[in-house]
Order: sequence, then C-alpha cells, then structure tokens
Amino acid sequence: MNYQWYPGHMTKAVRMMQENIKLIDLVIELVDARIPLSSHNPDIDRLAAGKSRIVLLNKSDLADPAYNRLWVQYFQGQGAHVLEINSKTGSGVKSIQGLVQEACREKIERDRRRGIVNRPVRAMVVGIPNVGKSTFINAFAGKACTKTGNKPGVTKGKQWIRLGKGLELLDTPGILWPKFEDQQVGMRLAFIGSMNDEVIILDELACDLIRALEQLYPQALPQRYGIDGSGEPSSVLARVAESRGCYARGSELDLEKAASILLEDYRSGRLGRLTLEKPD
Repeated sequence: MNYQWYPGHMTKAVRMMQENIKLIDLVIELVDARIPLSSHNPDIDRLAAGKSRIVLLNKSDLADPAYNRLWVQYFQGQGAHVLEINSKTGSGVKSIQGLVQEACREKIERDRRRGIVNRPVRAMVVGIPNVGKSTFINAFAGKACTKTGNKPGVTKGKQWIRLGKGLELLDTPGILWPKFEDQQVGMRLAFIGSMNDEVIILDELACDLIRALEQLYPQALPQRYGIDGSGEPSSVLARVAESRGCYARGSELDLEKAASILLEDYRSGRLGRLTLEKPD
C-alpha cells in the first residue's frame, strides 16, 4: 500500500507558518515518542533555521522507557532542548517553563542589555497531525484554550495564546510533508493515527503493524490476545479476529473489524509501551 496524505489545508498552514516565523523566538516541536524520527517533520528544520528549538517527546507513557532516554540523547545531540512529556496527564509539563528560559537565555539577556524588560518570549508550537499539540497547550496553560480530538486535523488555523507575562504561544495546524521519500515513514505515521484512516486499507495497515511487532516486540500480540503471534501477518490477523469474536456473517471472519481493534489497541497503549524505531 502507498502511504501518502497531504490535504490542501496543509499547504495553507505551511504558508502561514512561513509568514509568522519572523515573529518567533522559539520553536517547540512535539514528536510522538513511539516514532520520534518519523514524526519529526523535516520541513520544520528549514522553517525554524536560526531559531531556538525545544523537542517534546509527547505520549512518552506509550513508548518504551529505555528508548525514551536514548531519543532524548539523540535530539540533544542535534542541538535541541529535549523533554519527555505526557500531555494528557500533565507529566513533565511543569518543567517546560524552565526549559523555555534556558533555550531563550541569549535572547532574554540581549533584551535586558537593550533595556527591554517584560517582553514575552514568542514560541511557535508545531508538529504532525494527532501528535497532541492542542492537548499539550491546554495542559501547559492550565485551561482549555484549544480544541482537541483523537484524530488528525482538529486545529485548522493559527491561534495566539498568552501564558502570563513571559510567554506567548502560537498554535498551528498539524502538517505533514508533500511526499514521503521512505514509505516506512508514512506507514509508521499511519500506525499512530496521523493520517486519515479513511484513505487507508486498514487490514493491510494492520498486517504491516503485525510485521513490525514480530520483529521488535514478539510477545505483544500473544500477551494481549492469547494467540500465536508468528507466521504470515494475514494469518495472525485472522487469529486476532477469532480471539475477539470478529465475524461478518456466519463463520466468515471480519478482518477489517479485527484490524480496527488491533490498531486501536496499539494507539491506546493496550499492547504495551512500544517504540517502533531506534535512534541511529
């Protein structure tokens, strides 16, 4: 299956970010801790050139703790300030204010030398669809400032949010990039729900996930479903269907329903804390 999704509003969103980047002191990028590199938009590097950077490993509670630590080290090696967070519970969010001050220390000191006081740091919050930007902003602000939803494309336009006197956030829509040179990247983005499921063949996606889990976490499916997780992915998916009673009519298995169950179990963390890519 060819993994690709770039609806028209993303082109408009990139243009808006290009227009506003000159107003920004800091770029805060959220990536999904389960696939940190695949969920990092390479276009952000170009847009944010010369700006201070913070990378937040969001949904870190769904990822393998050992790999979380390695990914923190990886992004620090790229020159970014990095933190593991869980926007839903607020874990790690309180540490971000200090990280903002650290990342923008030169800018704050430069303002002070010029006699400029109380000028807020302006930060642009960026990330792919469904990575949890709006949930993060609400947790950081301590109130509901933005719409949230467990699907891509909830945030459609820009929104400025003032957090006290010292910080202003620009919320932006989730954007992908026009073409995935590596289809493995597109596949991983589909796993976590950053692409619209309506443009994806779910049972094929589920089979791709089964292949990935067999290589990286071979016990995940047996522990969740009580099945043999080895062999042809289509056969494994059929076993998932049987274990969850997914039948279309009579004794015919409903593989699409089983695929939906498997993908939701992965996305929600019910299969365990699973990281699907490792830092080089």
